[in-house]
Amino acid sequence: MSKTAVITGASSGLGAEYARQLSAAGGDLVLVARDKDALGELADELRARGSEVETIVADLLKPRQRARVEDRLRDRSRPVDILINNAGFGLPLSFADVEIEREVDHLRLHVEVSMRLMHAALPVMRERGGRILNVASVAAFIPRSTYGAAKAWLLSFSRWANGYYPGVTVTAVCPGYTHTNFHERLGLPPGQEGVAGWMWLTPQRVVRESLRDLARGRSVSVPSWRYRALTALTKVVPDSVLARIGSRGR
Repeated sequence: MSKTAVITGASSGLGAEYARQLSAAGGDLVLVARDKDALGELADELRARGSEVETIVADLLKPRQRARVEDRLRDRSRPVDILINNAGFGLPLSFADVEIEREVDHLRLHVEVSMRLMHAALPVMRERGGRILNVASVAAFIPRSTYGAAKAWLLSFSRWANGYYPGVTVTAVCPGYTHTNFHERLGLPPGQEGVAGWMWLTPQRVVRESLRDLARGRSVSVPSWRYRALTALTKVVPDSVLARIGSRGR
């Protein structure tokens, strides 16, 4: 029996790559994003590969639109096996200079929306098993304005929930700098992010390694040895040094 995955932020970047790799593994998909055209193009691509694909065009910050995703996760007649909380966006690091409503939306999307979707999915998953993958970041381990703080919530909650619910795996994937359109949306064209080339990962690697760790039941996935070493160092490096490291990339 094929497994069904709900993926938020599915129209581009890591979300689209999760969809492609799960489709290649024989899974069926429920793709969630705001961009109707991009979502439709990806759905057509994956249907051509033989996957069953549903699409939900939704702005997850709008309660009525988000409710359609929550209802799908609660639907026992069409159970979901995997939830991937991937939707998100970044902001400039200078918190005091950013409009507070943008910061509130940022916090709501990364934390509140992920929490609501997990809350919707867990009743069914507790009965039959399931897997939840929360896309966090190595920023969860270092001082990095409100982005790092939001991702730290996902990391901490995933570590707790993974051991609390028997039969349900909850994994926080913490990638480093990854070649997607995330930085471009912040106004940083490729090659102008101020980050050394060796620090960049491909979406294919991040997704492949995180899905492997999800299947193994791990609560935390840090793709690539270089970032595993970096996260280990965060335990002994002073916050002032970590904050300077974290200031790169935007």
